[in-house]
Amino acid sequence: MKAKKLLKLVGLVLVIWVVGHLTYTIIDGLSDDKKVADVAVILGNKVNDDGTLSSRLQKRVECGSALYKAGRVRHIIVSGGFGTEGYFEGDKMREYLLKDGIPESDITVDNMGRTTRETVRNTRQIRDDLHFSSMIVVSQYYHITRTKMLFRNAGFHKVSSAAPHYFELRDIYSLFREFIAFYNELLENL
Repeated sequence: MKAKKLLKLVGLVLVIWVVGHLTYTIIDGLSDDKKVADVAVILGNKVNDDGTLSSRLQKRVECGSALYKAGRVRHIIVSGGFGTEGYFEGDKMREYLLKDGIPESDITVDNMGRTTRETVRNTRQIRDDLHFSSMIVVSQYYHITRTKMLFRNAGFHKVSSAAPHYFELRDIYSLFREFIAFYNELLENL
């Protein structure tokens, strides 16, 4: 009897933990405190077979462009890897920003940011060249909490975020994937 009650209690605690974390992730990811920063860091995502940005990536780039046009950032860093479609995500994001009227001199491309962790590492190197101290991370809302944690763990102290208001059914899967990835990153940094 006691083992059954203990098992129920552990199950309840796990459910509360997961629901609490997912709720925080959603609120944190959708919150925009309207801060001004030196740079926006837009994290990459899928480029379509024809070289156009996927809807998800296009919304990220549009969000970063809007930050620039509103005067909330003075420079944009686009970071992504080489996709299976045969394109560098960073180059394609830069092309989109240029067509949207962002000056080339205000865009830095990182084509070696295949993972969030690599984007953080590469941004540290870019920081030395651009001499910036604050950033706004741009990604999907479910990706924001872990991304900000990684940047803070890498020594970035002024990190805020903005996410496009773009939602897909696959976000449910992505929320749970990010839950696992968050604690995986947390354990690796202990």
